[in-house]
Amino acid sequence: MTKSCSVSAVVIPARLASTRLPRKLLLDTTGKPLLQHTFEAASAAQLPSTVCVATEDEEIVEVVRGFDGLSILTSAGLNSGTERLAEVAANALSHVDIFVNVQGDEPEIDGDAIDALIRTMEENPELEMATFAAPIRNARELHDPSCVKVVTDHAGQAVYFSRSPIPYPRGGVRADMFADPPVFFQHVGIYAYRREFLLRFASLPKSPLAELESLEQLAALQAGVKIHVGMLPVATCGIDTQDDYDRFVASQRGKRRQVA
Repeated sequence: MTKSCSVSAVVIPARLASTRLPRKLLLDTTGKPLLQHTFEAASAAQLPSTVCVATEDEEIVEVVRGFDGLSILTSAGLNSGTERLAEVAANALSHVDIFVNVQGDEPEIDGDAIDALIRTMEENPELEMATFAAPIRNARELHDPSCVKVVTDHAGQAVYFSRSPIPYPRGGVRADMFADPPVFFQHVGIYAYRREFLLRFASLPKSPLAELESLEQLAALQAGVKIHVGMLPVATCGIDTQDDYDRFVASQRGKRRQVA
């Protein structure tokens, strides 16, 4: 493997129009907006030259300015966070080689994981896209459609992503399937893209699989793009519901008590 000299950046696509938890990125029960927690967690990574928020919302721009972060205003009406990244790659950050997409509702993202994803791209210049997975340890997550599952080949390339349990245990789910070695893996929604691929992502052929599962990464798979899947010991928990946010608030209070 040849290690290339590259410039990398973390881009956090952000918008206010969340459905299950409206305006969640601005929730500030902890004393900081949720988006700031994510920005600071991503900023712990050592390899990116830049961490920024990409948004079409002026209100988010003002919030990011309030905690001295960098924001990039993108076009209105883009269909996905990936399209927002592509616009940033084409314009404001055209000098960057590797882009890492971190969702704004991932306040517990690990900076070391971001660095590991960038190293994977640097050490494997043939890769156009990479992501992470972590073992699923209980049946509730296995059957939860919001927990996206992934299966890989022996080389660590994604075979398929699904909201359904994959692989499907024809003989039924057994307790030992959640022990080591893992059988089921949850996709962790952090991506790294090569700039050239990101610029053509939106022009990939229409993907019936992506539309059926509502999973954008299937468009890349169906077009024949290889997606490398690295492994994490545990998945970070994104904030999708009020219960998720309450859990995060409680964890922050616990950390403050430990420091005190």
